[in-house]
Amino acid sequence: MKKTFFSVFISTVLFTACDDSVAVPKPHAYPKVNYPAKAYQPFDANYCQFGFEQPVYAKLERDTTFFDEKAGSDCWFNLTVPQLNATIHCSYYPISNPKRFDELVADAAELVNKHNIKASFIEEIQFQHPTSKVYGMIYNIEGPAASPYQFYATDSVRHFLRGALYFNTQARPDSLAPVVAFMKKDVNKLIETLQWK
Repeated sequence: MKKTFFSVFISTVLFTACDDSVAVPKPHAYPKVNYPAKAYQPFDANYCQFGFEQPVYAKLERDTTFFDEKAGSDCWFNLTVPQLNATIHCSYYPISNPKRFDELVADAAELVNKHNIKASFIEEIQFQHPTSKVYGMIYNIEGPAASPYQFYATDSVRHFLRGALYFNTQARPDSLAPVVAFMKKDVNKLIETLQWK
């Protein structure tokens, strides 16, 4: 009787232990992002030679140093969006002569090309707004690059503004894609409404 009970017990344990289901890992989940409502206000800092429309949810931070040195001009600033961990770094340079203009354009391209190590593709989008004398280039950087969107805007004679979008997080293009798309609209609004003084 003991042998029969033991055999039935072992058979039951082995039968229930053999399960055909395979453990499947759960898919990655990303935290919910609460986007602020799109609204803009004028940027009109008295230390800059231009104005534009900035997001109302962005904080303006004047940038007076560059790697422990004095900034290239009085008009360097950041537009930070804390709830999205995003910053648009902006630096303005006055143009003194055609050679300086060429140097600034080359510097902007060189800074974009530093992302080639991680970028899978860099799209160059030229823009022109003749009525406001604003011309330039937008760089849409695909892949796990530190800065997914950069630009420069100029009148080619006196003014040169360079901007770069950064996130204070590890570059994960898939999870950041919706936030990047949201912030690109703000950068585009800055460019579209830019007016030189």
